[in-house]
Amino acid sequence: SVCKVICGDAQLGASLLDTYRFDHIFYTGGTNGGRAVYAAAAKFLTPVTLELGGKSPSYVDTHVNIMLAVRRILWSKLYNAGQTCVATDYVMCHQDVVVEFCQRTLEVLKEFLGDDPHQSPDFARIVNKFHLERLTKLLSATKGKIIHGGDSVPDELYMAPTIVTDVKPDDSLMSEELFGPILPIMTVESSLQAVEFVRSRDKPLALYVFTNNQDVFSQFKQGTSSGSLSQNDCCSHMLVHELPCGGVGTSGFGRYHGKFSVDNFSHHRAVLLKTTIETINHKAIYPPYNEQKSAWCEWLLRTTDHRSCTIL
Repeated sequence: SVCKVICGDAQLGASLLDTYRFDHIFYTGGTNGGRAVYAAAAKFLTPVTLELGGKSPSYVDTHVNIMLAVRRILWSKLYNAGQTCVATDYVMCHQDVVVEFCQRTLEVLKEFLGDDPHQSPDFARIVNKFHLERLTKLLSATKGKIIHGGDSVPDELYMAPTIVTDVKPDDSLMSEELFGPILPIMTVESSLQAVEFVRSRDKPLALYVFTNNQDVFSQFKQGTSSGSLSQNDCCSHMLVHELPCGGVGTSGFGRYHGKFSVDNFSHHRAVLLKTTIETINHKAIYPPYNEQKSAWCEWLLRTTDHRSCTIL
């Protein structure tokens, strides 16, 4: 058979990793789960690819169409109720446009989901009770200002799309990956402050920069580290199979998508086919050694490709 699918919980996964010798382990999930998988893989020295997510930010600059930025950011946050690994987790908005950005979010929410998102057929539910309670707890502890949403219906696993402004770096909503329809909005004084904030935290799986100023985009490209970096869009890099997908640091490691998936799951084995005819270069390397053989070996090494090197 080509593929076997085994359904189960984390305990079953741990048992499989402890019992079987896999050629490669690919894990998608949270950082804590990734650490557990990585530790289990060490038993058999199994290579691992970890795709772990994290808090992927969007930065909104002054040099951009604000309505375009709002639509694209909200789409990434509302798609599957924010339960995708590359959804915008939070927004860093330049202080000169933050008021307009917040106003536009209310307009676009109505445009996307109508007057009552609870009744919209286009808005998903939270995957289970545990995660709904986790989101509710984080939201109840926020010191930011809720300008939309905030309510939930536990029996239906429903959480309203929620916009929270005036969020500070130490807020509860900034403590972990949200993976839900809550959008915290932080105000920053400049693009450089946003760059420094990204640098001060765990490296994200994705980073989105909304600006038409290439100098601003270069600040993020040169000054930050993330699994991916996109200008003026969210999530669409996942649809381009010519681009690798993967994290860095606590957001994971390894690359996949398209050819990168083939390379990721392949071992590039060196195969050499050699003639059985004894040539002079073979005889020169066999002992006993003398000055003539040493001179021949030195000449042979000088005539080989000098562009190559060996790093020990």
